[in-house]
Amino acid sequence: MAGSSGLLIPLVAGIIGLGVLAQVLAARLRVPSIIFYLLVGVIIGQPGLGIIGDGTFGGALSAIVGLAVAIIVFEGAYHLRFDRLREAPAATFRLVTVGAAIALVGTAIAVKFAFNSAAVSWNLAFLIGALLVATGPTVITPILNVVPVRDRVAAALETEGIVNDVTAAIIAVVIFETVNPAASSEGLLRAFALRLGTGLLVGLLVAGVVYYLLQYVDLSPGDAPRNSRLLVLAGALIAYAGANTIATEAGVAAAATAGMALGNVDHPYEEDIEEFKGDITLLVLSFVFIALAAQLELASLIDVGLSGIIVVLAVALVIRPLLVFVSAVGDRFTTNEKLFVSFVGPRGIIPASVATLFAVELNAAAEEVTGAQAELLGTQADILLGTVFLVIFATALFEGGLARYIAEKLDVIPMRVIIVGGGQVGRALAARLEDRGENVVIIEQDEESVERARNEGYAVEIGDGTDTDMLRSAGADNAKTVVAATGDDDANLLVSQLASSKFGVDRVIARANNPDNVEAFEDLGVRTISSAMATAWAIDNQIERPAIAHWMTDIGRSGDVQEVEVKNPDLIGKPISEVGPMLPEACLVALVSGEGHENAEVPTADYVLAAGDMVTLLGRRESVRDGMKMVSGD
Repeated sequence: MAGSSGLLIPLVAGIIGLGVLAQVLAARLRVPSIIFYLLVGVIIGQPGLGIIGDGTFGGALSAIVGLAVAIIVFEGAYHLRFDRLREAPAATFRLVTVGAAIALVGTAIAVKFAFNSAAVSWNLAFLIGALLVATGPTVITPILNVVPVRDRVAAALETEGIVNDVTAAIIAVVIFETVNPAASSEGLLRAFALRLGTGLLVGLLVAGVVYYLLQYVDLSPGDAPRNSRLLVLAGALIAYAGANTIATEAGVAAAATAGMALGNVDHPYEEDIEEFKGDITLLVLSFVFIALAAQLELASLIDVGLSGIIVVLAVALVIRPLLVFVSAVGDRFTTNEKLFVSFVGPRGIIPASVATLFAVELNAAAEEVTGAQAELLGTQADILLGTVFLVIFATALFEGGLARYIAEKLDVIPMRVIIVGGGQVGRALAARLEDRGENVVIIEQDEESVERARNEGYAVEIGDGTDTDMLRSAGADNAKTVVAATGDDDANLLVSQLASSKFGVDRVIARANNPDNVEAFEDLGVRTISSAMATAWAIDNQIERPAIAHWMTDIGRSGDVQEVEVKNPDLIGKPISEVGPMLPEACLVALVSGEGHENAEVPTADYVLAAGDMVTLLGRRESVRDGMKMVSGD
């Protein structure tokens, strides 16, 4: 067996190597790496191969898994920024409260009635339900890396993953004490409060110490970046171990709390720390997932049979959509975004690791007794492990692997509008664009302007918009429009050139603060708006066309004007005389531009719409929005 000391080192090295290859392959295929981790683990864990088995790591596996979980949870929480939570605060809060409760109770009911066996008590059903509440950053983050959804959707999914990882682990440990005859008995609410409170306290304490050392202590001038990385890594492990020593599984809450606290304060060497943590997490994640999956025999998955499949279907197709739609009531999510979030609920490291450890403890308890009780405990361990891993496999494989295709089908991958410059002009433009559903990101480097824009609810990237990496970070690779709206014409020109040449953005618009620069901008192929001329046009409109000028200024409140591409097959080939009555009341076709989308004109009644025509709709706000959906075929 590979557990001998001579073979253990090459085995660990081999697992890490396979994990790296799995990560590379996953990145190449643009699917979550957990799929390959699990497949590799199950293969090398089969008894016939003799590569890895129950005794390979001795009694150290639980400790290894625990420390790995600390790093993974800390890294995920470190990237969870409080300012992003404002993207969907109500839905996010309900996902981790009402949604988690629906997942817990719904899954428990599904388990109880799917198995319909004396071996599956309500306590065991709720234990499985508690474990399957957790989604987690280990599976959500890889999906969001390949499916760049709107910030409000990403923020809700990331927050749900972090918070539910913590609460699920604690609730599962508390419920397990009612299942395991060897565990001590204490009040459920008291046990939960003790672990959560311990985790929060220890996490904040460790985060405070690490922040003080990073901010105020000289970590040695030559090696400060390296020492800061090591200090943060040590802090994550100390937070986990310290809290776990006080109360079992409080370490998960401590690691998450420390990561979230440090990630939301300014401290030196943030970029170095983020890159280092990301690499360490990938190595740890690959090893732990493969090692845990190797503990699972295919027989355990087969044994749960049809009952396990029923649980998977209930979790993925009934419980998840129910909790998402309930949690997102009254928020800004579109129906397609709700459907996408309903589909994205794969389970990750927490249910895998905790279920494995619980199964080991139940089997150990079975060895302490004889007869029917021993058989019952062994059966419960198999059902626990088999059901949890079957859900992990199914959700990771189908939801993770198909996430991008589903997102494209639901059209929830928005192309971004990037506004470089968060001053009054940039924010006013962002307000109008967001009001009609655009995915807007502002780039600004002035701290006061950044704070003002974020307070108004906009997504803001801090940095220099003339920097290629900054534009890429803001999403220029997936941008349909880049607007250079700073007060510096040189900067606006450079932004425009980078957006066109480096990122191939179709529509680039620049603000010319000096009217004399307009001609130079346009000679370079940049669409340009002169601040002076725009003001003159606005004044002229107020003089000559006051009614339309007032109405246009008030767009977004009562009236609206929008352009939309004709995609609805029911409208293609029809003349305007037939299309007009089909549109919502108080919505008119004002302009139509044909192939090339140039030379817009007021259409006659005989004008026949063709696929790809751009139609300008004018009318009352809600009527125009409904008309856009109709014309686009949405």
